[in-house]
Amino acid sequence: STGAVKMQPKAEELKFVTKNDGYVHIHPSSVNYQSRHFESPYLVYHEKIKTSRVFIRDCSMVSVYPLVLLGGGQVHVQLLKGDFVISLDDGWIRFVAASHQVAELVKELRCELDQLLQDKIKNPSMDLCMCPRGSRIIGMIVKLVTTQ
Repeated sequence: STGAVKMQPKAEELKFVTKNDGYVHIHPSSVNYQSRHFESPYLVYHEKIKTSRVFIRDCSMVSVYPLVLLGGGQVHVQLLKGDFVISLDDGWIRFVAASHQVAELVKELRCELDQLLQDKIKNPSMDLCMCPRGSRIIGMIVKLVTTQ
């Protein structure tokens, strides 16, 4: 009855930030152009173009754990102002962990996944789901991502 009601931004007003280009917008031809709300503030995209401004196309929302586990660069854990922070891409992307133990477990899981993928590259015929180490790592990742 009184006060302001927060409105979702219009499609053309929604913008995201990239490390190299600053603000980018979802291209009007993208299927996500009319999406006015994303559960996670992170998107991955396939194509970036510049016309009247910088646009991204072929984008999908990505939540925190898949980004930490599958994103590029090294994962670092540090204590900042009393919070344990997981950082990627030399600190450009940062997440606050629930505890030091959670931060270290996520970092270790990422290291194990990276090593497992290196092993798979060296031995393409290796069945990751059949080897005990691979099935444990994949099982933990599936559990983490589906229960977050």
